[in-house]
Amino acid sequence: MNTSVQEIVLAEPRGFCAGVDRAIEIVERALAKFGAPIYVRHEIVHNTYVVEDLKNRGAIFIEELSDVPPGATLVFSAHGVSKAVQEEAAARGFQIFDATCPLVTKVHVEVAKLHKEGYEFIMIGHKGHPEVEGTMGQLDSGIHLVEDVADVARIQPSQTDKLAVVTQTTLSVDDAAEITAAVVARFPQVRRPKQQDICYATQNRQDAVKLLSSEVDVVIVVGSPTSSNSNRLRELAERLGTPGYMVDNADELQAQWLEGRPRVGLTAGASAPQILVDGVIQRLKDLGALSVRSMPGVEETMKFPLPKGLKIEE
Repeated sequence: MNTSVQEIVLAEPRGFCAGVDRAIEIVERALAKFGAPIYVRHEIVHNTYVVEDLKNRGAIFIEELSDVPPGATLVFSAHGVSKAVQEEAAARGFQIFDATCPLVTKVHVEVAKLHKEGYEFIMIGHKGHPEVEGTMGQLDSGIHLVEDVADVARIQPSQTDKLAVVTQTTLSVDDAAEITAAVVARFPQVRRPKQQDICYATQNRQDAVKLLSSEVDVVIVVGSPTSSNSNRLRELAERLGTPGYMVDNADELQAQWLEGRPRVGLTAGASAPQILVDGVIQRLKDLGALSVRSMPGVEETMKFPLPKGLKIEE
């Protein structure tokens, strides 16, 4: 079928962030050092291709720690885990490597520190997302989840003198700002993070889509349905008036999305590998795209150290 695609415009930056790179490397190194199987609690990152690739190499993904045999090696996913999960894993005697993104850990540390000072928390995030469950699970009580502005009016903290806001790291920057403004309007003395909790990679990819949207006729986001930050990229394009679609891989790309839309913008969520982007580029070329260009954008140089005990002996 002949579409009108002429040009592919790539968002910069796109794809893997430092936290995802680190999490995948932790599983790969654990497999290399200790051999299969390596157990991973929850999908290491929210990407189907990455998870299937690691499964094929000997990773076993579980949700319940009771599914892990005694003495096994266990990796916590990049999204972080609750105190209860940490304690149960330690009690069961697993060899544990924590692949929690350091930017999520930073939020956990802040929650623990302010809790000692008597604070309660309002957490902005998506109910049921593993990162939210991990952060809220740092405390037994005193942390209230809000998903939208309407929720802000409903929460009932036991006191308002010491109240702090934290957020999931992969939210829409604009949504989080709007909900935070509603929190501040209701609780004017609320403590906000010194630096916002939304991570640099989420912010950068959203900023790139804002630039991209104005230059193209349709935006394709490479990402899995479970990926929060990928979903936000598609929503952002739509909000800016550019049709947006999300695909897990090139096979999901539909030619009719591109009819009458010669300029196709392409980006990828922070957990989507470049190989998937390359596949989509090839599919767009098969559909008639003649040129590929990259937008100017922030160059990311962030690197996070690996946990101790994963050095591969030379």
